[in-house]
Amino acid sequence: MNYPTIPAIDINAAKQAKERQNNLTKPAGSLGRLEEISIQLAGMKADPYPRVDRKAVIVMAADHGVAREGVSAFPAEVTQQMVLNFLNGGAAINVLARQAGAGVFIVDIGVAADFDPSLPGLLHRKVARGTRNMAGGPAMTGEEAEKALTCGMDVMTQIAKKGIDLVATGDMGIGNTTPSSAIAAVMTGLPVAKVTGRGTGIDDDALAHKIKVIEQAIALNQPDPKDALDVLCKVGGLEIAGLAGVMIAAAARRIPVVVDGFISAAAALIAVGLAPDVHKYLFGAHKSVEIGQHAIHKHLGIIPLIDLNLRLGEGTGAVLAFHLIEAASRILREMATFAEAGVSDKE
Repeated sequence: MNYPTIPAIDINAAKQAKERQNNLTKPAGSLGRLEEISIQLAGMKADPYPRVDRKAVIVMAADHGVAREGVSAFPAEVTQQMVLNFLNGGAAINVLARQAGAGVFIVDIGVAADFDPSLPGLLHRKVARGTRNMAGGPAMTGEEAEKALTCGMDVMTQIAKKGIDLVATGDMGIGNTTPSSAIAAVMTGLPVAKVTGRGTGIDDDALAHKIKVIEQAIALNQPDPKDALDVLCKVGGLEIAGLAGVMIAAAARRIPVVVDGFISAAAALIAVGLAPDVHKYLFGAHKSVEIGQHAIHKHLGIIPLIDLNLRLGEGTGAVLAFHLIEAASRILREMATFAEAGVSDKE
């Protein structure tokens, strides 16, 4: 499978942004990471005055065969029910996206239920009715994984044509922290117990069971940690594949990606495994309660922007981070330099 070329970061634009930051009416470096973000944005977008006014969150929804192993506190039917909640505007991601002025795009890439084809607002891109149970064999065929990746790239391309400056990744899928933990364990080399958390809120016994299920799936399927597509097929998820595709297509268009929580981080592992230069276009939104996300951040060199003990998914943390990224952009563009304001600098 061929992936689009990821452009190099524009060093000259980043340099110009840094020079401007150092001449704004403040001590150099006094706005900390906001300054760093603005310089990163300039390089990503090849623009020393980058804008991120037009924002979107793409929520990929899919079910997981491994949910039948009792790895989640919620029944699988909740995936379908939450998709309808998204479409009705009643979920947390809808509330936070409205506040941030971001569009919300809901994609059925693998929900194990059928939606009315005329349902307004839903992007119907179903690859399969959920994955197979990875505890008994591969979660997907190679064809399904590639189709899901292509779906993510196509959706991002479609949305980019509307004019998008910044995109967030969101997910919905009961049981999806289980494949995310499996991906994290395989690709970071850490023991399963070091990357597996409580997901939707399981107790100690259920957590121990979840770890055993993941260990069984990895031992049975033997995913190759050097082959991201193989890992995705054997222990991944359709929405994880779709989000990886979104990241690849966004990076190819110089659109920065705000990576949400654990499931989005697992998708980032896959995306970077398939197209390494994608990592240059990623912002880590937040530090999740899920320990597996911390391992992925360390592996990818991502420093999250906020820490609010979040573990919901849906893109909620990423949309909250929109505010900080837009603030960084506005500081760079709108704040006066010492010369413009007639203020004496320290010289």
